[in-house]
Amino acid sequence: MKDVVIIGGGLAGLSAAWRLRHWDTVILESADRIGGRIRSEKRGKYFLNWGGHVFGGPGTSTHDLLSETGTGAVDVPGSLAGTSMNGKLLLKGPVQTYPFRIPMAMSDRVEMVRAGAKVSLDVFRYANVVRRRPGETGEQRQQRIYDFENDRSFADYLGEISPEAEALFRPTVTRSAGDPEEISAGAGIGYFSLVWNIGQGLSRSIAGGPSTLTESIAASQRDRIELGAQVHELTQHRDHVVVRYTQDGVDREVKARTAVMATPAVISHKIGVDLRPDLREALGKVKYGSYVAAAFLTNETTPQPWDNAYGIATPKRSFNVVLNMGNIVRGSESHRQPGGSIMTFSPASLAEKLLPLSDREITDIYLKDLDQVLPGFSGMIEESHVQRWEIGAPYCFPGRAKIQETLMTPEDRVFLAGDYLGSLYTESAITSAFTAAQRAASLLATETQQRGQRSRITRPTVVPYPDDTAAMQTAAAN
Repeated sequence: MKDVVIIGGGLAGLSAAWRLRHWDTVILESADRIGGRIRSEKRGKYFLNWGGHVFGGPGTSTHDLLSETGTGAVDVPGSLAGTSMNGKLLLKGPVQTYPFRIPMAMSDRVEMVRAGAKVSLDVFRYANVVRRRPGETGEQRQQRIYDFENDRSFADYLGEISPEAEALFRPTVTRSAGDPEEISAGAGIGYFSLVWNIGQGLSRSIAGGPSTLTESIAASQRDRIELGAQVHELTQHRDHVVVRYTQDGVDREVKARTAVMATPAVISHKIGVDLRPDLREALGKVKYGSYVAAAFLTNETTPQPWDNAYGIATPKRSFNVVLNMGNIVRGSESHRQPGGSIMTFSPASLAEKLLPLSDREITDIYLKDLDQVLPGFSGMIEESHVQRWEIGAPYCFPGRAKIQETLMTPEDRVFLAGDYLGSLYTESAITSAFTAAQRAASLLATETQQRGQRSRITRPTVVPYPDDTAAMQTAAAN
């Protein structure tokens, strides 16, 4: 019997596996690769990326994991708040000035300024809400974040505004993989707080690409990872759990003393057949949005206007943001090196329009828009690849706060981990994984100690009578 079975080999599952590396564990991953929605590939000094791209800095669980695994990270260089709209590319200056610099009708500009002022004021409210308070637990802080403006959608919060004004807000809000009509007002405000305050929250990039982290952990767990393991059911028993799965067409099962479920909530809901009814119901309520991403390796030999930008919002395009993965190299070079790497990201309703199309069709659509955002871009392409994430990212919907306490209440032997348990995506995945690993290790250590105590109590002690000692010594010698 294993000590721990970890279901899911994404960032959360691998983070739990790392903290449980001194126990007898097995990791079951349904895909043919490790890493989940963390996916990058090295290309010389650059890397292509299709998934998570920014990570927590000092004082976070991410920082602890990077330090423990010896994985290098750097501050994201350049601006996160670039914007390309109506033929104008804005990469410098306060974002509050953008409504005055983007070409548009005066009536749209007035509406944009009014709505922007409202969001700006509430970003300061949000900053007070998320600030850590002495003596509070991470769970208490996360509950407070979810409670903030959680009774209405971001679209309801903004109210009726012109399509042109709404378009400017949409790229930032939909990074959650939910549309403004779907995500809560508080979550939308939180995204503006994140983008406008680089250095706060998620502001680090992993050297060599995000998969450097997941592959490093996987290398230390290589003989414990089973790929292509499609889990069907997890059941709990008095002193162990049983996980049934299919691998290479063969039905298998593994027994373990504990389990970490590091799968998306929709999957955990499906396979956790005898979880507490309230917990299983809460898992079924978590909502996910799809997204499509593409990575482009470029071969330019001269400086480009976007070199000093990391993120560029792109209203009214087939993607809502352009991410300059090559900017990591730009931030450390003494002179401009040839080449680069660009990522596009299409979440929510943008993804739904693209998912039925072929990779070639998606690439053609992207390149047409990229040429409008980054002039001449299609002539620089050396390599391009599309990635579809149908179960993309969890988003905070109105009413999401009500299920948080249930999700955070653990079972006796089954512990949850995943980015759906918090509001900071990669950081939430790692933090929840650390918590799950700690709970599993604590239970294992306690039971191991108790078994040892019972063994000492019940083991018979044989003491020879004094007059038999000589005979026993003679027998032993013979």
